[in-house]
Amino acid sequence: MKLPDIAEVARSSGMAASKLRFYEEKGLIAPVGRRGLKRLFDPGVLERLSLIALAQTAGFSLDEIGGMFGEDGRPRLDRAQLSAKADELDRTIKRLGALRDGLRHAAACPAPSHMECPTFQRLLKGAIAPGRTGTPARRRR
Repeated sequence: MKLPDIAEVARSSGMAASKLRFYEEKGLIAPVGRRGLKRLFDPGVLERLSLIALAQTAGFSLDEIGGMFGEDGRPRLDRAQLSAKADELDRTIKRLGALRDGLRHAAACPAPSHMECPTFQRLLKGAIAPGRTGTPARRRR
């Protein structure tokens, strides 16, 4: 069985080789050998990369994702952690839905000015105080 090198894994996964090297630095994937200067990977690396991508899409950090694998490299998913993330996504969806509805209202609002629209005013207040209207606050970097 021929082991895929990093270029083949990059092509098959749609991920840049630099991203694969970064994941290797973070301990999320590991080559099983080398062919000359090229890293060689177990064919199961694509499934692992799929799990990493899914977890990132769900909002897990790379450190959290690293904890999703056992010492043997096999997935070890914490059901309570998955459930908590699903609950967090539900809250995000609710906040984004409220924001979407408010923006749709503002786009079609008959008020002479958006600043005269009570719904738009609630959106504005929610932009700096998300707890009052359920709209998301901007993340600070």
